[in-house]
Amino acid sequence: MLPTSTKKPSGISAEIHPRVLKTPAEIWHVLMQQATHMTVAQIDAFLARLANALLAASEQSNDSKEASLSFHAGQLLKQNGYSFYYLASAAIEANFRKEIEALQTKTESLLNQPDVALTLISYEEMDTKLALARVSRTLELGCAEELTALNMRLAKLMDCDSVGIAQNPFRPDIFLKTMQAVWCEFIPDSAAHHLIFSLLRTDILFELAPIYRALNETLVSQGILPDLQESYRVKKTTSSVKAKVDSETETEAEAETETLNSHVAQKLRKYFSANQALHSGSEQNHFGAPQFGAEVQVSRAVDTKLFQYLADLQKNMAISQMATGTQEFMRLSQIREQMPELANNGVEKHTLDLLSKIFDTVFRNQDIPTQIKELISLLQVPVLKAALMDKEFFFHDAHPARRLIDLLSKHSVSIDQDKGQSDPLYLAMKENVSRVQREFDQQVDTFDSVVADLEKYVAKEEAENEQALQLPITQALKKEKFKQANYAAKNEVALRVRTGEVLAFVETFLENRWIKVLTLAYSVKDDKPQAVADAIKTMDDLIWSVKPKINLEERQEMVSRLPTILVRLNKWLSLIKWEESDQLQFFSELAECHASIVRAPLDLTPERQLEIAVEVAQQAAERRLEKRAQEEAGQPAEIAADDFTGIVASLERGVWLQFTRKDDSTHNVRLAWVSPMRSLYIFTSSQKEKSFSVSTEELEQSFRERRAQILVLDKVVDRALVEALDELPVQEEVASE
Repeated sequence: MLPTSTKKPSGISAEIHPRVLKTPAEIWHVLMQQATHMTVAQIDAFLARLANALLAASEQSNDSKEASLSFHAGQLLKQNGYSFYYLASAAIEANFRKEIEALQTKTESLLNQPDVALTLISYEEMDTKLALARVSRTLELGCAEELTALNMRLAKLMDCDSVGIAQNPFRPDIFLKTMQAVWCEFIPDSAAHHLIFSLLRTDILFELAPIYRALNETLVSQGILPDLQESYRVKKTTSSVKAKVDSETETEAEAETETLNSHVAQKLRKYFSANQALHSGSEQNHFGAPQFGAEVQVSRAVDTKLFQYLADLQKNMAISQMATGTQEFMRLSQIREQMPELANNGVEKHTLDLLSKIFDTVFRNQDIPTQIKELISLLQVPVLKAALMDKEFFFHDAHPARRLIDLLSKHSVSIDQDKGQSDPLYLAMKENVSRVQREFDQQVDTFDSVVADLEKYVAKEEAENEQALQLPITQALKKEKFKQANYAAKNEVALRVRTGEVLAFVETFLENRWIKVLTLAYSVKDDKPQAVADAIKTMDDLIWSVKPKINLEERQEMVSRLPTILVRLNKWLSLIKWEESDQLQFFSELAECHASIVRAPLDLTPERQLEIAVEVAQQAAERRLEKRAQEEAGQPAEIAADDFTGIVASLERGVWLQFTRKDDSTHNVRLAWVSPMRSLYIFTSSQKEKSFSVSTEELEQSFRERRAQILVLDKVVDRALVEALDELPVQEEVASE
């Protein structure tokens, strides 16, 4: 069953385009906008992961040159991420448009033309192509179902027999090549261009599956293959978590399957095999424990009786919920006591004991609201049945039954407590849990379908929230861009002032006035790239004009260049609206300085020229030392980097934090957006219309003072499983084999 199900989606697609589009051109335009928007929304998180990976690579590399390249590239990305952000966002849309146009204008040649032989290329190009091809193949495998459905629907949109991955305008290869090209444009040093190849990995790059799901939903909403033919469906078995691929790629797909770490997996195998060791014989169970044939028949009889009991219990709980609208919060460990004659040995006992521990641990999580724990409690019997049928539940965190529990806990704090059980998200969660109670029998696909529907609803809500955040995000981007421009301007001035060679009145002018000019120039760099170069050249020309001129040629050059320098100075100063009185004072001192240079004696002996040069160098050295002492005396003490700095730097969008106010009351908020330079964080609460921003420094200080903490809401089953295995007497059982 494809994730882009046969049902017409009832939310996200209608939100993106409120009317049915009439022409393929309109549909292509919507698809391009949707793919661009969802990709750009992930750029800031991608930037953070890429920068961290580069810095980590610099520490691990044994090659000093490679280490240096990685370190400087990582620092450049952290300090100038906004440039990468804008380059990437523009390139993504441009490449999507280019690929769509290519598909539309060259349909026949693209789909029917035989493969063209490779031309001669360099080894470097070949390595690049191979590296990108390997990563692209891995990404394709991870989104096999979504891509298969999308290819079929695009073929229908194009009115042709088929569209392969190679012709799909949104294929993973496009994301990879776009990021490679942006990286090469962003990094000026060509020696560092190759660094990107090893870092375009699935754990660093964008999440593509949600993008493909959204594109499929858009096409379904436009009536394009809402029901995929059975012959095209990607089939699943009840024990499979991910779609099967053909035999040539099966091994690679299995390698990509997410599993628990080997230590936990080993403990699981020992736990389930310990009791089964008593049944040594020729037949093996799922975990490799031998069994006699007669005992297998007994086990199957017990399974039938146990499953019948669980089916009746699940049905009664569903009826009770429909009758009363509520359900008593009963734990699986309590249900266990009501069936003493069942599941007393073998895998059934181990499954029930372990799952009881897992649910008990989840229920102890204080960050999950009680009303969501009540919903999770209603899943205990269906999840137990799923775990008894499919032990992959314990070994794979992508198992749909586990994903459903994780989804409920992860998004539990998104529910507006003021609305309570009338909150739309809560109602969607409740309906999906009720659906599992009503429909789940022995098909794990039921969980898949429910998870897909709930993820779709959450994605719709998040899309609506992103729209509400556009204004504060735009304001934050402007603020950060100006801050970065000011930082660059101060750096340019400091580089020149620190030499000690700039006259005092010019130094004051540069620090008080020209920094504003440079900040303005940097802030309009995207629209007027020549502005920065002109402002810097004007500053350098001013500094040159007040330096001593030893010979006649230098003085003549100064006299000839001075009018142009003054014109450019006045042009820039008029843009920052400098007060007239201060401006007159500065230009008066500047004119006097220039006049003194011109009036200086012409007949200077070589000895005198040397003396002047030494005097200038000595004065520069003294001013440099004086300047450094002033900076050190006036510089506030910096807070040393600590663990909290790392915590804030690693925060990803979607994480929930709990802030403690001065009156000791708490407030749960979700990290909705991080600026490209990670200098500003925008948070929203469960009341989506409310948002506020926090600077990096403020957030780090909140963590230091224990006024902020991360809510542990994701992968709750993973953590509960590890804790349960630590509590259960695995070692003793293994010893008794």
